[in-house]
Amino acid sequence: MDRPLARCPGRGASSNPANRFDRLSAERIEDGWAPEADLPVLRTDIRVERPRRVITRNASPDVPFDRSINPYRGCEHGCIYCFARPGHAYLGLSPGLDFETRLIARPGAPELLARELSAPSYRPRTIAIGTYTDPYQPVEADHQIMRRLLEVLLEFRHPVGIVTRGTLIERDLDLLSDLAGLGLVRVGVSLTTLDARLARAMEPRAPAPQRRLQTIARLAAAGVEVRAMLAPVILGLTDHEIEALLARAAEAGAIAASWAMLRLPLEVSGLFRDWLAQHCPDRAGRVMAQLREMHGGRDYSPDWGRRMRGEGPHAAMIARRFRVMAARLGLDRDLPGLRSDLFRLPPRPGQQLSLF
Repeated sequence: MDRPLARCPGRGASSNPANRFDRLSAERIEDGWAPEADLPVLRTDIRVERPRRVITRNASPDVPFDRSINPYRGCEHGCIYCFARPGHAYLGLSPGLDFETRLIARPGAPELLARELSAPSYRPRTIAIGTYTDPYQPVEADHQIMRRLLEVLLEFRHPVGIVTRGTLIERDLDLLSDLAGLGLVRVGVSLTTLDARLARAMEPRAPAPQRRLQTIARLAAAGVEVRAMLAPVILGLTDHEIEALLARAAEAGAIAASWAMLRLPLEVSGLFRDWLAQHCPDRAGRVMAQLREMHGGRDYSPDWGRRMRGEGPHAAMIARRFRVMAARLGLDRDLPGLRSDLFRLPPRPGQQLSLF
């Protein structure tokens, strides 16, 4: 079903395109008998998944981690450009509105994590959380899966890297501060624009830009190292803000920065082009033309080593501008790895404690 049978205020996508695994598709045709004003508002639906394992392994050369955890599938933030949208097709759902309204929660993840960390063969290395969907999206306020994961990681003295644009992370400053004191945590806060109106259209249920900068400041004040992540950079739409974003992030207390270019894999391409036509029709052609120039004439190239940054003169220009400004602000540093030597199995109830 392409068009939703409900009104969709505060959503990034405006349609529910069939995913790539569907053999058949259907499209609703307006007949005038159900005016949009009479349609119900599309609400968020949350279902529970009970996986057998919670740590996901990867061997991608484009990322600095080999394991991650996803407390949720789908993301209510509704960022129109989110590269994780195609993953909803594996659930038989659409990468469009379904991705931001039909969510999957994993409430048993903390218990599974404790079990996997306790395995005799387990060897600790930094676990990444939030690299796919945001662990601090609005539904976390009720489910608190991320907080319980942090409690387990602190108990095991296990390193964790977190990526978020959600200010709900401030709720967990007590745990994050304890982890930071042991050298076990680093947080990346995603920034895309300082334009609140653009952010509201592009990331409808994510916190406003100024609020995210406040989160950086509060994390830094609690002793948590923060990396400002300019992701995605969108040529013709947000790239002119690179220097300003870096300056504001440094002022807030970020100690390092990174960037990634817009990625439009699979169904995300059509969703983003529709969004451009609706919200930025005067710039839509330019944005897509520059993007295709960086990906060999395609909307997206999945090649390792190039998919995150693109190639060609535009990509080189963005890389140079970022590098120069980051160096000027002291944000170009290579941060040391988090500690793995503190890892331990917490004592079980009734177990005798070590004398040493």
